[in-house]
Amino acid sequence: MTGNKILINRAPVLTLWAAVVAERLGFNHDEALSLGKALAGLNAQSKGRRLGIFKPTPKELKKVREGEQGHEFWVDLLGRALPAVNTGQGVRAVVKSKPIEAAGVERYLEGKFGDALPRVPKAMVELTNAFDTDELAQRGFGLYEQFRPEVPEGIGGWGAKGELDLGRIAKLALQTH
Repeated sequence: MTGNKILINRAPVLTLWAAVVAERLGFNHDEALSLGKALAGLNAQSKGRRLGIFKPTPKELKKVREGEQGHEFWVDLLGRALPAVNTGQGVRAVVKSKPIEAAGVERYLEGKFGDALPRVPKAMVELTNAFDTDELAQRGFGLYEQFRPEVPEGIGGWGAKGELDLGRIAKLALQTH
């Protein structure tokens, strides 16, 4: 990390951004972390399929069809529908019918962002506060695309680190006023 720039890959940035947006849209902190992690995971799966890294198999499809439906519902976040359930602790996104717990997402983000973690959501919150919730819900992913770390296209960019510029996020917040 140098100044306002952090060397990091895109998945934790998208996880944190989606969580910050979800909180601004009304979810509590733990719910937002769960949804953010699910969104980043689904995004990675989509990209992996597109790059030929993840390929759905008949065995995986069979498991999905045989799984319990339970009381799952869908949450729309950053233009993506996320499966979720209502638990005793609140709303949680689910992966393979298992709720994503916030504590694991917190550890993941702490490990990826390190000492920079407190500064990053602060910048992201300032950006989300520059929009009313309806506009944020519409433009959220497009905003992410404007500040996400730059990585090479295609397979070469898979898991690669790039610079997250907190100054860029601050400029985006100022441009909306």
